[in-house]
Amino acid sequence: MSEVTNDRDGGRTPRRWNPLARAARCGEALHAWRTRRHGHAPPAHDTGGAPPSPEPAAVESVLWRMRTTVRDEPGALAALCTALAERRVDILSLQTHPLGAHTVDEFLLRVPTGTDLTAAVTAGGGADTWTERADAHDLVDGPTRMLGLAARTATDAAELPLSLRQLLGRCTIRSQPAAAVGVAAVPSEGVLEDTVIRLRDPEGGVITVERPHLPFTPTEFARARALVELDARLGPRMPRGRDVLTLSEGGHVSVRRADTADLDAARAMHERCSAETLRRRYHGPVGDASRYLNHLLSPRFGRTLAAQTASGDIIALGHLLWDGEETEVALIVEDAWQRRGVGAELLSRLVGMAVEADCAHVYAVTQASNTGMVAAMRGLGLPLDYQVEEGTLVITARLTPTPAAARTPGAGERVARH
Repeated sequence: MSEVTNDRDGGRTPRRWNPLARAARCGEALHAWRTRRHGHAPPAHDTGGAPPSPEPAAVESVLWRMRTTVRDEPGALAALCTALAERRVDILSLQTHPLGAHTVDEFLLRVPTGTDLTAAVTAGGGADTWTERADAHDLVDGPTRMLGLAARTATDAAELPLSLRQLLGRCTIRSQPAAAVGVAAVPSEGVLEDTVIRLRDPEGGVITVERPHLPFTPTEFARARALVELDARLGPRMPRGRDVLTLSEGGHVSVRRADTADLDAARAMHERCSAETLRRRYHGPVGDASRYLNHLLSPRFGRTLAAQTASGDIIALGHLLWDGEETEVALIVEDAWQRRGVGAELLSRLVGMAVEADCAHVYAVTQASNTGMVAAMRGLGLPLDYQVEEGTLVITARLTPTPAAARTPGAGERVARH
């Protein structure tokens, strides 16, 4: 195939067509057309514009929970958000709590490292600002979080104090039995007093929630009361699963959750224990030991694990007790079953529960002569602190997310999840 061109004398001279060159020219034309067509705009070099600037370098950031108070008037929240945006603070979630002439706004923020967050909020019109470091768990939206806490409470009565702590943030939660002084003064609908919430629990006692320097809002009070009402409607409940534990010296026992329904079996175990075993556990008169059991077995005050023989006898109890912001662990093992790994197994499981409950540490109150308890705490493989006061030894274990990884697995030392 050929094409015709004009020569210098005006004549027409045929010229051979090069298929490869023609294809190359067509490809260039098609590329130019597509480039111009993309975005319905010409390339930057055709308009004289500067080449696009590179993407800004990534800035390290951290998650913060923040609460501040602004006036309840048009534009107040917008001014606060503008002040945060000027400092490249990313608002991930926002909840508002109306309080008459003011509104308490609660934020979850992603803040560039080094940002003076309090100064930014003050510049935006916020006052009485409170901040706390957050983590990925706080990224769950409010309704989903409430449903999760309700499901957690519905599964296990012992979860109510933990659910309240998850709901209300850093706070101190205490339960008082019905016989405590002043319980009758708390109405059934509860009481909100600035930084203190008091709610009547299903057993007639009182749950007190206290948070220093950060008043509770009516919205938080209503949410806490709803959780307690759910707990009351569902009544006593506890996971009924059990595990079979093979002891290092042979034989089997089962490990399960226990509650006040096991009161008679627990008293029978006390009767089989020596006076020395009871004294080491309760640090007081031996005759008073059994009167603590109703409190210790109540899910309102913590969780209890029982080791039980095939005949149904309880031969050991382990307690994880909510003590305000602290968490106590305690053990008692019947004399005939001591030194066989039962106590270490119960303690290991209790620590696993404490980790799941986001506890920072647990402590045990014992005596220096109680070598079994001291050895069990050391066997956890966790950092330990020791304090001795008037013959009483307090051992505090600082928890890590995976305490089992810090230990060498052995008989009676595995952490099982309940």
